[in-house]
Amino acid sequence: MFLENTVNQNEQFGWIEVICGSMFSGKTEELIRRLKRAKFAQQTVEIFKPSIDTRYDDEMVVSHDANEIRSTPVPAAANIPILATNVDVVGIDEAQFFDDEIVRVCNDLANRGVRVIVAGLDMDFKGNPFGPMPALMATAEYVTKVHAVCTKTGNLAHYSHRTVQNDNLVLLGEVQEYEPLSRAAYFKAMQKSASEIESGKK
Repeated sequence: MFLENTVNQNEQFGWIEVICGSMFSGKTEELIRRLKRAKFAQQTVEIFKPSIDTRYDDEMVVSHDANEIRSTPVPAAANIPILATNVDVVGIDEAQFFDDEIVRVCNDLANRGVRVIVAGLDMDFKGNPFGPMPALMATAEYVTKVHAVCTKTGNLAHYSHRTVQNDNLVLLGEVQEYEPLSRAAYFKAMQKSASEIESGKK
């Protein structure tokens, strides 16, 4: 997808691109690819991620395939515009972990002429829209939904099924804690979980 060129070069506004999907779907991989292309084009790039995401590295944005790009960890979305001055492109990874302020921040950056590329989970482990992602997808000019491969069926997967007992909405994890499932496989997994909970009550 070629998003760098606009028809009317007099329009000084930027835009928002959202890359979303389940875990293991290649969201961060695609984010890194677009940011590296921008850097290669001599554009000024700043990358941010939530400071709670320390799975691979404190500062690097790292994909599951071990591709990486240096980023600035921030505790809240409000820190991003303070740090993103005089830039052409802003990349934001794991956007679902930010508060709702991230939506305003991204739109303000785009209105300042910045190309904003955001990656994040569109659904949580319960299959519900995750945090600010629905609002980001609604206000973005471009939305790319990427898919993993279901570990049960081999079909396209867009659910992140949690395989460990933990009801916290935010649980940082990898293949030990999550698996990508198709709609059918996720539905069966949820039925099985509900059945086990019900039988445990009896």
